[in-house]
Amino acid sequence: MASGKKQANKKPQKASGETKQKRSRKKQKTSNNRDVFITVILVAAAVMITVAVAAMRLIYQEQESRSISAEAVDKGGAYNMDHEEVDDGRPPLDVQLLTPNEYSRPQIAMQEISGIVIHYTANPGATAQGNHDYFERLKDTGETHASSHFVVGLQGEIIQCIPSTEISYASNVRNYDTLSIECCHPDATGKFNDETYNSLVELTAWLCRHFDVPVENVIRHYDVTGKNCPKYFVEHEDAWETFLGDVQEAVYAG
Repeated sequence: MASGKKQANKKPQKASGETKQKRSRKKQKTSNNRDVFITVILVAAAVMITVAVAAMRLIYQEQESRSISAEAVDKGGAYNMDHEEVDDGRPPLDVQLLTPNEYSRPQIAMQEISGIVIHYTANPGATAQGNHDYFERLKDTGETHASSHFVVGLQGEIIQCIPSTEISYASNVRNYDTLSIECCHPDATGKFNDETYNSLVELTAWLCRHFDVPVENVIRHYDVTGKNCPKYFVEHEDAWETFLGDVQEAVYAG
């Protein structure tokens, strides 16, 4: 009977050992599965981060490329880079781009070019260079927001201040889809002299051709805000109509 009891007691001990082994193997398997799961998650996260970084680099490179391309297009179109000769009918342009700044050259991209706005300086006797330099100084003074794509001087000279791919602070709600031309005048009447007038006609006609802008989309600052600008063309409607006719003729001649 004692021997029988011994043998009877061995089986439960063996079963208990087997259960512990099974539990241990199950626990080890669960641990291994968890480790595998964590490893997969970490690898997936690493892959996602790598892909995201690569995508960001591609986006940055594309933006840089677009910026360079836009600048290159503009150099071949709206202004003459390094004053090299380009036979596309453009008038002589003195390219003096403003230093990028929030007051006169914010470098905000144009949405489109659907019109051209004519302005006058309202400062009798002021020069194109003087107006350009005033726009440039705004980066330091911060006294107002003002600029223009082009300034036509008393001798007919044309200074470009802003690339045609960027807005200027000239025409209020039309800044985002128009090119602006500021014109100098010798006296308080605001009437342009012949040199200024002829260059203005030539520049406006070339911009119309180059950007496919119809002459009827050439407007005055007055037509945007009601401001008396350009003064002579607002107060003498016939002179304005004559100007538009001269631009149209120059467009056809080009």
